[in-house]
Amino acid sequence: MINVEDVRLAADRIADGIVHTPSALSRTLSSMVGATVILKFENLQFTASFKERGALNRLLALDPAARQRGVVAMSAGNHAQGVAYHASRLGVPATIVMPAFTPSVKVSRTRILGAQVILQGEDIAAAGMEARRIEALHGLTFIHPYDDALVIAGQGTVALEMLEDHPNIDTLVVPVGGGGLIAGVAVAAHAVSPSVEVIGVESERYPAMAAALGHSHGPAGGVTIAEGIAVSNPGTLTLPVIQAHVADMLLVTEADIEAAISVLVDVEKTIVEGAGASGLAAMLANPARFRGRTVGVILTGGNIDPRLLASVLLRGLVRAGQLVTLHVEIDDRPGSLAQIAAIVAGEGANIVDVQHSRLLTQLSIRSARVEMVIEVTDPEQASAAVRQLRTAGFTTERLAPSD
Repeated sequence: MINVEDVRLAADRIADGIVHTPSALSRTLSSMVGATVILKFENLQFTASFKERGALNRLLALDPAARQRGVVAMSAGNHAQGVAYHASRLGVPATIVMPAFTPSVKVSRTRILGAQVILQGEDIAAAGMEARRIEALHGLTFIHPYDDALVIAGQGTVALEMLEDHPNIDTLVVPVGGGGLIAGVAVAAHAVSPSVEVIGVESERYPAMAAALGHSHGPAGGVTIAEGIAVSNPGTLTLPVIQAHVADMLLVTEADIEAAISVLVDVEKTIVEGAGASGLAAMLANPARFRGRTVGVILTGGNIDPRLLASVLLRGLVRAGQLVTLHVEIDDRPGSLAQIAAIVAGEGANIVDVQHSRLLTQLSIRSARVEMVIEVTDPEQASAAVRQLRTAGFTTERLAPSD
């Protein structure tokens, strides 16, 4: 196992190459969950992820011959960018194997940062097999994203910073994939403040660490917005550290994670990817678990595809009842569409999308159906618009968000 001295050495070694990111109290989030919530903005690293810390610590340990030969890594994106960026800074050739599903923003950013990128395999495990093959073929140094003592120690520097800036923290909530971050954080935190409770968070679709700890027996797999923690097998180095230091593992749903991303944009005006928002997702989904505590939440990364972010924000408005879909049956005659538009406008709602269909066979031949998406300030405003449409004689159906 690593110890706190490994983490402190890493902090000294990487100090000139990474950002001591800010951490701050969020009054609004604290009010929402009934706890004192302190956010650590690792999405403000140069590559927008904490992964730089472990990558740089590992790279700085290379001897001159290994630096000249170069390094290889497998990653879904953030480790890739951390390795690529700091390898380029240090003049070390880097090859990164990324799963085929990796978001394009992470692939392009890794290439821009100077690494050769190879897309191979459906998941991290398959990408890792290819990276190991390249390692053996070309004599490169393999930099594992989490199962490496120097990487773990580098990630643990997050906790040193948080507890230096906010020594009153009594709980740390940490996203978990392979476990490199939480292992380093837990070792460092318990050396500085032994009473701190460290809680891990995984996607319910990838509960590998929770299963290894006996907390979950669900299968791992499937598409997830939290691809950065979509790991099917926990690390062999990280598992015993987590068994010794981590108090609990919580699982979050896709909807939980989407909600956390939306809240962070709305409340904190900060962009966080799915894996990075999973810690806050756990708090929002389980407020009673944290009530009355002073909780440090690590926002581990901000590399989310802009199109995916747009979809998340729109779906958030749907779930909040601020974007509502209505089906309205109208007489197929001039003026009917204008009439329902006027009724909706009269309630202060804004029509953002309209589809008009005459070809639905379940309707009268003299009728048409209008599907409209309206923007409202709250669900009651939508209800008022529906009531007015029905009062005016229009058969109106309001679709539930799940529809």
